[in-house]
Amino acid sequence: MKQHYALNRRSSQARWLLAIAGLAAALAILPACSAAPAANAPASANTASDQPAEIRLDYATYNLSSLVLKKQGWLEEEFGKDGVKITWLFSAGSNKANEYISSNSADLASTAGAAALLARTNGVPLKTVYVFSKPEWTALVVPGDSPAASIADLRGKKIAVTRGTDPFFFLLRSLKEAGLSQSDVEIVNLQHGDGRVALQKGDVDAWSGLDPHMAAAELQDGARLLYRNIDFNTFGVLNAREEFAQRYPGALKRVLAQYERARRWILENREEAAKLLAEEGKIDLAIARRQITERTVLDKDVGVPGPALRAALEAVVPILTSEKLVATDADPARALAALIDSSYAQPAAQR
Repeated sequence: MKQHYALNRRSSQARWLLAIAGLAAALAILPACSAAPAANAPASANTASDQPAEIRLDYATYNLSSLVLKKQGWLEEEFGKDGVKITWLFSAGSNKANEYISSNSADLASTAGAAALLARTNGVPLKTVYVFSKPEWTALVVPGDSPAASIADLRGKKIAVTRGTDPFFFLLRSLKEAGLSQSDVEIVNLQHGDGRVALQKGDVDAWSGLDPHMAAAELQDGARLLYRNIDFNTFGVLNAREEFAQRYPGALKRVLAQYERARRWILENREEAAKLLAEEGKIDLAIARRQITERTVLDKDVGVPGPALRAALEAVVPILTSEKLVATDADPARALAALIDSSYAQPAAQR
């Protein structure tokens, strides 16, 4: 009897040890099984973490592609199937667009290249991921009856401009070329549209303008362009919050694919694009046509940020320091090296 009891006890212990071993083996392979998606799992289950719940981006009259995208609803169409909300924010200028990124109010915002560099130098965590145009959107504007014949004639005069935007950097570079600096003139900081009004009223002697306001001043107010130089314009660029770009690279690439779609649409439908700009900007069609056909390049050095953009911004680097636009310990050259990222736009350009 004792022998039989001992055998049963040993048998129970053996079964118990086998059970424990089996459980341990199962637990050992469980993480690997749970990490791998099921073969028949829907694709959205694998990509859900790569999709934001909302994409916040700006639209502006100086960014025609953004107006096309907003009007056509292509982003809503692209992301609607994933339940991603598209939220549009109006930018009155590059300074406002940078404020959106800095305050985490937008994920994507459009500025001039120089404005993006200034923001990055000042610590705003943005990346330039796309070039939407090569514009000649700014020039030095004076009233039609102004006696000024050259930039040198503006010494001691009042000049309206929006600080931190391409017209601002255009003004500084133009003054420097004429042997002047901002200390030789009186800069009046006004938003772009207000600068035109100030010029109309005679409150300022000159204005570093921005289209479509600048074209309107020419055609409606009789203003004239005192100095123009397309190479002093630093491209129209789309910037992404760095955290957004790193977290949602797939979504960002899809946005840029639609930006490319908009750019190509404009090239094929210039008259319709002009009508859209006139409607959104509340300007005459003739003004919109001048901006699009005479002063906006959409088929050269655009799309993927490349050497042309970098060269334009390299010319701005010394100005940031010499004109004391950044802190004394800031490093604009280092900021430029970290600013441009062409990897997100390359897939869209290859379509």
